[in-house]
Amino acid sequence: MPRVILFNKPYGVLTQFTDKGTADSPRPTLSKFITLPGVYPAGRLDRDSEGLLVLTDDGRLQARIADPKFKQPKTYLVMVEGTPEEAQLQQLRQGVTLKDGPTRPARARLIPDPELWPRNPPVRFRKSVPDAWLELTITEGRNRQVRRMTAHVGLPCLRLVRWSIGDWSLDGLAPGTWRDA
Repeated sequence: MPRVILFNKPYGVLTQFTDKGTADSPRPTLSKFITLPGVYPAGRLDRDSEGLLVLTDDGRLQARIADPKFKQPKTYLVMVEGTPEEAQLQQLRQGVTLKDGPTRPARARLIPDPELWPRNPPVRFRKSVPDAWLELTITEGRNRQVRRMTAHVGLPCLRLVRWSIGDWSLDGLAPGTWRDA
């Protein structure tokens, strides 16, 4: 039976177990939180993104989770700058064309502010510029895809939290903690 770990990756943590960065500037990695041998991330989350990371000791399962050909849905809670209009959401739903080609259609909807943990450092706040939250579900996972998609439609991303991958979710999992799936 493969081992599957669900981890709530905090902001600023690299999605790898070692960092080849400079010695005078150590960056936190998964090894600060997970000391289990033989499990590896199925996919990645940028250093400035938070949320669900699935780790497993099964290479085939790892590929099924991460490879876009399996169309595994990944749902993100996205804080954007500005007030989304229906036309912008519709563009995301139809798919947008980025520099590396068109994206698959996404599920996109405006949501009330979610009850999330505070981010450290906090998201910048400007009284003159409104912000809003979207729930965005994609079935691929290109480099910084969600950020690029929202920016493409005029809604720069301020905070990005991956909430779920397939049937696995962050529900009840505090930042920096993990559990067996």
